Amino acid sequence: MSTAAAVTGEVRKTGLFPEGGRLLAMLSGGADSVCLLHVARELLGPDAVVALHVNHGLRAAADGDQRFCEDLCRRLGVPLLVERVSLPERGNTEALAREARYRAAEVARVQTGSDRIATGHTATDQVETILYRLVSSPGRRALLGMAPRRGHLVRPLLGISADQVRAYCTEAGLPWVEDETNADTSLARNRLRLDVLPSLRRIHPAADANVLATAAQLREEAEVLEEAVDRAAEQVGAGALPPAVEAARLRELHPALRRLLLRRLAEQAAGGPLPLTEERVSELERLGAAGGTRSLDLGGGVTAVSEYGVIRFRVEEPSSVSEPVSLQVPGTCVFGTWVVSSRIAEPGVQGTLDRPQLDLDRLSVPLTVRAWRDGDRIRPLGLDGTKSLQDLFTDRKVPRSLRHTLPIVESAGEIAWVAGVAVSDDFKVTDETRSLVQLDARTI
Repeated sequence: MSTAAAVTGEVRKTGLFPEGGRLLAMLSGGADSVCLLHVARELLGPDAVVALHVNHGLRAAADGDQRFCEDLCRRLGVPLLVERVSLPERGNTEALAREARYRAAEVARVQTGSDRIATGHTATDQVETILYRLVSSPGRRALLGMAPRRGHLVRPLLGISADQVRAYCTEAGLPWVEDETNADTSLARNRLRLDVLPSLRRIHPAADANVLATAAQLREEAEVLEEAVDRAAEQVGAGALPPAVEAARLRELHPALRRLLLRRLAEQAAGGPLPLTEERVSELERLGAAGGTRSLDLGGGVTAVSEYGVIRFRVEEPSSVSEPVSLQVPGTCVFGTWVVSSRIAEPGVQGTLDRPQLDLDRLSVPLTVRAWRDGDRIRPLGLDGTKSLQDLFTDRKVPRSLRHTLPIVESAGEIAWVAGVAVSDDFKVTDETRSLVQLDARTI
């Protein structure tokens, strides 16, 4: 069997490509992303694939890489989106570039109606990632590596080595570009790839396979731990928007569950992995017990704020209030750092403040998603009369720093939902409701 056939078969077995849907494939021009795009085109057809190239402008070859991607997509008959991004002058450039790519990808996914975003991470990348996290950050999560799927993001090539990817491209007659910075050993990941991993392979030829097998076992066991954290979160009422937990109730949990739950809440706010050491957990617990309003920078743009006896995890505030956007039913839109979606729901599913159900016949479509304005009022479900959002935010202990960032869904000028805070009684589901719509909001 040819390498190309073997790779295509392995990718098909993952089941990570959407059946009957559209895939957004991240394309850098490297062999892994070229292989990913070609396999996706072969399995799904060119009409079901859209490519996205993000040009950070950080390297002299950046514009050349963009032209290569444009030529390749023309050759393959796949539409290409190009997003040029600017990064802050300060900070971890590699991390900032990665965040910019994923943010651009999520926006592009919504704009193109794609079901999933695919990246070309390989088994070789997985080994490097596990070793890098193991030596640079504490905790069990370091050994889990990259998940094959996280939300809309999929990594179909995690079972394929870098050598197999190059062999695939060679067999298929596909060119690729080499990133000259991959040879720069001043970068930690490159030292792992060029120096450490070859040494480990000399110690044992199955070094890569053993690392991958260990990670696979730990990910399986992690499912059991996640179920335990689910029960703990339910026990203490943790969650909501933004992620939060009452400090007093947090102390009811076993220390290990406290650590796992705090990590989950912080990562929900961060939108990705965020290591929390034992010392950091202790600081968070002291933060909640201290009283008053206090905050703790957790890194990765996440801050824990203790206010009214509740610890909330939030990301850095945007510099300005986001402009209103339209939301179709069903549909999805991007509002600031949020993705807000609506879908037709089946009767019998209980709505919540995070994912409410409304009477579709009472709504005027399209809906509008906007920020809080002075004078806004709502008729909260379960309360008599209307209430100003100012008072509602105070009553429900929503921090001032978050009030202008939360998505507010409006129907014909009337507020139907304030994400994670209140649902309007005017649009509630009753015994006479014939059609239901469920709303959802999550950070990008």
